[in-house]
Amino acid sequence: MEGILPLFKPAGLTSHDCVFRLRKILKTKKVGHTGTLDPDVTGVLPICIGKATKVAEYITDAGKAYEGEVTIGYSTTTEDASGETVEQKPVTRMIDREEILHVFQSLSGEIEQTPPMFSAVKVGGVRLYEYARKGIEVERPTRKVTIYSIELLDDRFEFIGETIKFKFRVSCSKGTYIRTLAVMIGEMLGFPAHMSYLQRVQSATYTLEDCLTFEEIENHMQAGTISGVLRPLETAVSHLPKLLINDKVAEKVKNGALLQMPDHLKTINGPIIAETDDGLALAIYSEHPNKPGLLKPVKVLRNNVD
Repeated sequence: MEGILPLFKPAGLTSHDCVFRLRKILKTKKVGHTGTLDPDVTGVLPICIGKATKVAEYITDAGKAYEGEVTIGYSTTTEDASGETVEQKPVTRMIDREEILHVFQSLSGEIEQTPPMFSAVKVGGVRLYEYARKGIEVERPTRKVTIYSIELLDDRFEFIGETIKFKFRVSCSKGTYIRTLAVMIGEMLGFPAHMSYLQRVQSATYTLEDCLTFEEIENHMQAGTISGVLRPLETAVSHLPKLLINDKVAEKVKNGALLQMPDHLKTINGPIIAETDDGLALAIYSEHPNKPGLLKPVKVLRNNVD
């Protein structure tokens, strides 16, 4: 069994819980997820099966899109609805649509974020949430992330009340904390805030429309049709620059050979997919660190032993 299974992750399960459950349903151990989603978060979680586990990192590194809700008026320990209240400040003035849009514009592009204490980031070899559970506050590394777009989904023109809520959609880079983004939105409006709802609607090329529930996956297993809903490994790397190769070169690629860097890829810094004319992904290459003009294989996806 090989391919990408876009799972609709329900609330209440960790990403690891989903992998554990799918190993039982699919009756295979070679199953991996493509980036942690908090238990309360629902939505797109691409699952890699069999040989496709080799490309999990390229899905993880690709952009994501979320739809969420910000609640303005109080903050929480976890920066989402599951935490205890930290600070309350009633919204005593009207906040209009233009003010929110101005904040969104200010948060677009490259921004800096400090991961929340309740997160999986490691400091000193220990995950932050382990410190947080013990009541220990540690210095956290600030990271740069990119907000490609952020839009207001609520069509109201005025927002008023002791607490106010509005929904948004954001497209962002790997490593962006949407919980922290919600807190930042509140701070820029002058009030404590938290993320009260979140759903991932896209991960790399996979969207909500592609996703299957656990029940649907079980039904396909029982009917013997599971292979028909698995996405090819190639869909996980379709966003990468391509180097098309002929059959003769393909045999060399399967054995991990170095390749000449073609002119049209000389400005590419990241990974490149070596692909046959009929669309079969054979290996991931990158610029050779010591030999100018050559490409070095990072990962062979298919070889003659497979």
